Amino acid sequence: MADRHVRDDTRVVAGLAAIYCSGFHRERVRAALSSEAAGLGVYGRRVPILCDECAGHIRYAEKRRAFCPKDPKPFCAHCDVRCYQTDEAEWQRQMMRYAGPRSMLRGYAVPAIKHALEARRWRRQMAGKNTAAVAARERNGTN
Repeated sequence: MADRHVRDDTRVVAGLAAIYCSGFHRERVRAALSSEAAGLGVYGRRVPILCDECAGHIRYAEKRRAFCPKDPKPFCAHCDVRCYQTDEAEWQRQMMRYAGPRSMLRGYAVPAIKHALEARRWRRQMAGKNTAAVAARERNGTN
């Protein structure tokens, strides 16, 4: 958690989880997140308020992010290494699908814009690689 990017990513994911939790788990008992990152002061005064289920998912995500083998870290959806267990990855996708559009109104506009720009850059890089691969196959006469 010493790296600024790791701390920033961790804060954003936990903030999105708080949006998701407040939308789907209002009836549950929720409390300030208690985790290693929270203990290290990663969240500052904005410690997310989560139910036990969402807090467990965020504790898992904190560990996965802290020990990510990629540097710089790509979006998990664009990465060739699968660090997350299948059920955790599905929860993250579901949570981000719900919380992402709502995050712009909840204090995460700048990270959302950065995310959109990075996704656009990644798509362009992938399109360039695919074009180069097709051209190479055509030169070699393979399909």
